[in-house]
Amino acid sequence: MSILEQLRQKIARKQYVLSQHALDQSAGRGIHLGEMHEAFATGEVIEDYPDDKYGPSCLVLGFTAEGRPLHVQCSYPSRPLVKIITLYEPDPLLWIDFRERRRQ
Repeated sequence: MSILEQLRQKIARKQYVLSQHALDQSAGRGIHLGEMHEAFATGEVIEDYPDDKYGPSCLVLGFTAEGRPLHVQCSYPSRPLVKIITLYEPDPLLWIDFRERRRQ
C-alpha cells in the first residue's frame, strides 16, 4: 500500500493530530478540518522529505469539494497518529499548477 493510501486511511479514521502551527494556520486562513479531509481524499504527494529534521514527512496537494487547492505537510503514516505539520492554500505566484515550486 502506498504512503498516500496509508495517509488517506489514517485521515479518514481521524488518526491524526495537528501541530500548534497547523492549528494556527488553519484558523488564520479559514481552513476547516472537513476541507483537509477532502484534500486528502483527492490528493497526491508532490514533495517528499524523508530526511526532515523532525522525522520523515511529505507535502500533499489536494482539492476541496469547492475546488480550493490545499497543501498539507504531514508525517509519514508509520506513526500511530499522523502529525499534520502545516496546511495552507498555495500561492499561485509561488507554485506552477500548485504542484511545482516556481524558480525564484
